[in-house]
Amino acid sequence: MAGKTYRESNSNSKTTFNMPSTTATKSVGGRGKTQKTSKSISRSQKAGLQFPVGRVARFLKKGRYAQRVGSGSPVYLSAVLEYLTAELLELAGNAARDNKKNRIVPRHIQLAVRNDEELSRLLGSATIANGGVLPNIHQNLLPKKIGKGKAEFASISQEF
Repeated sequence: MAGKTYRESNSNSKTTFNMPSTTATKSVGGRGKTQKTSKSISRSQKAGLQFPVGRVARFLKKGRYAQRVGSGSPVYLSAVLEYLTAELLELAGNAARDNKKNRIVPRHIQLAVRNDEELSRLLGSATIANGGVLPNIHQNLLPKKIGKGKAEFASISQEF
């Protein structure tokens, strides 16, 4: 087997996952002779992130935000960016599903950002291209309800 086996212990299911091995074999020459070499693991994999920690570290260094950049700061920044992206994509996906669409377009991102209080505050001054505006009709322009609990609307007659 190429890697270690991990079995979920907290549930009754018997699913097994293959964990990637940290060592790789390298043939040295000759029959059956192999040498174990360690496989390089990226900082993103070590932190369990999808966003590139190395690229964020490079941007922090080249941006000259400070003379020195600590080893934990690009990991933390990558984690924050990944969280914000996941949050935004989840809300935009919900907006797309509400509109019976399979693809997220800028309109769905706009609806997701503006309907969420925290994201709206964070991205309040940002303009999303092709995002449109939020649907909003002023209360005075809506027809008035009459009757108790009935959904009847007052008809505006032109009686003179």
